[in-house]
Amino acid sequence: MTSTWKITSRAVPRDEANKLSDYLEQVFPLDIGALALFETDEAKELWTVEAYLEEDPGTHLSGEHREILSVEPMEDIDWVSASQASLAPIFADRFFVHGAHDRDKRPSGGHSVEIDAGMAFGTGHHGTTCGCLMALSSVLKRTRPSKVLDVGCGSGVLAIAAAKALNQTIVASDIDPIAVRVARQNAIKNEKGPQLRTLVARGVEHSDIRANGPYGLIMANILAGPLVKLSAPLCRCLEPGGDLILSGLLHHQEARVLSAYRLAGLSLKQRWQLDGWSTLLLSRRV
Repeated sequence: MTSTWKITSRAVPRDEANKLSDYLEQVFPLDIGALALFETDEAKELWTVEAYLEEDPGTHLSGEHREILSVEPMEDIDWVSASQASLAPIFADRFFVHGAHDRDKRPSGGHSVEIDAGMAFGTGHHGTTCGCLMALSSVLKRTRPSKVLDVGCGSGVLAIAAAKALNQTIVASDIDPIAVRVARQNAIKNEKGPQLRTLVARGVEHSDIRANGPYGLIMANILAGPLVKLSAPLCRCLEPGGDLILSGLLHHQEARVLSAYRLAGLSLKQRWQLDGWSTLLLSRRV
């Protein structure tokens, strides 16, 4: 039985593609494993939306969208092995992210993180993950946060990178127990097992997250909708003057996310835009 379903839109103008991506995010806020927009016809400025889910979305799509979106089950093949073979190592400022097959390419300086494609999101190659690593590097150039929280940790790549750079305990949480297990395994593989405190948690309401705060740095690489809902709770977990890294949002979703966080008392310090995705670095006013 398939566990992954692919939604593909027909080619539409960019504005319509943006609306489709927002619609899918609202209908499936917790089930989308990946969401992306691709320009399929540069001359006509047409775009296609693709999304991957862990449940059959057919019965949840409204009538008007059924004409635009097609749904198909993914073949039950070894996607992990296929992905690992095609992933090249990447540099994100001081961080080098690689698979096991590229250990011999690790540089002598900086911080190398070994992450293989697997069941949890985050190999460093996606624009959101790479953007977060760039933002993390920017933060570490001017400060050394004493407490760090990674919300929606996925594979654990961001938390492990922070643990390597700071040599301290990082709290990493995700709503998906599989992701939490994978993050813990990746931390052990990267010799940071004791320094990654992993939790299954929705948002920041877990008692251990609250008890360990406030945090000098919080990273949240999820989706625009959940980020907006978490604006006030995340701000409450952040110490005055602390930094917040947000990603998982498309360029056109920046304004909505920024508005929510500005109302919560944060200000934008820097942004990165990679492959259609935005990463925002904000700070809480002292």
